[in-house]
Amino acid sequence: MNGTERGAEEYSHPFAKSAKGGGTRAGVGFAASRRVLLPALLIALGVSGCGHRSQTAQLPPQSLPPAAQPSQNSSEAANVPPARIPRTPLPRGGVSTEDLDYVASHKPIYTQVGYATWYTAPYKGRRAANGEVFDDRSMTAAHRTLPMGSLIVVTNLQTGQSAAMRIADRGPFVEDRILDLTIASAKATGVYRAGLAKVRIDVYRTPKSINTGGRWCVQIGAFHSQHAANKLKKQLERKYSGANVIEFPGEDSYWVRIRPEGDNRQQAEYIANHLHPSQGEAYLTRLD
Repeated sequence: MNGTERGAEEYSHPFAKSAKGGGTRAGVGFAASRRVLLPALLIALGVSGCGHRSQTAQLPPQSLPPAAQPSQNSSEAANVPPARIPRTPLPRGGVSTEDLDYVASHKPIYTQVGYATWYTAPYKGRRAANGEVFDDRSMTAAHRTLPMGSLIVVTNLQTGQSAAMRIADRGPFVEDRILDLTIASAKATGVYRAGLAKVRIDVYRTPKSINTGGRWCVQIGAFHSQHAANKLKKQLERKYSGANVIEFPGEDSYWVRIRPEGDNRQQAEYIANHLHPSQGEAYLTRLD
């Protein structure tokens, strides 16, 4: 079996993420009112104070593309994405009859070729990155960057076997691999016995745009020791003060995940392209 585990329940991905966000609050001072008694007349004088909110300028990390400037518009502030990634429900079994009909009547909108393997959950009840309980029997797969819930057809380029499935998880976090299949998906495409096979991914439908938007992070690893993972975590926290960085255990390994402020794609791509960890690789990963 050739499988990989894709991270903490945090997804909190993982792109899981655990602690995200943070900020400072400035205090407001108020002057107290006084009453002054005059010999012949009682005059009440109210003295009101003014509140002062201190603001600290936040500079982007060195060489990092500048993030969008904070807006004073309260409605825009309300649009800041929450730390937790919403659940992406899928049809029972991964794909529906409607999905199969759609594939039969449409052409793919995107194609990718690379190596696929298969994986299984390290424990019963583990949740996939889409928020649902992982199921070996579902026709689903893990991909690092396709939108969650994307409808795809995977074709084994050696045997010609193909099957429709949906993206429900993130991974594989292994170099030179583009897709992780459940046992059901691997058997349907002839990957199960081989363990590793060259495949073509044809994308037919996505809930969100492939090329724009999205919520992104970078997952780094695997590290052989927790000390090495924590060392990188602290380095990233110092360099990217506006980002959320966590360290979490994998299966016999340790990982680090960094979510740029706002889960910004441009900043995540910059980090992934410029980060050279002492162990493992830096993988650009989509959260939603």
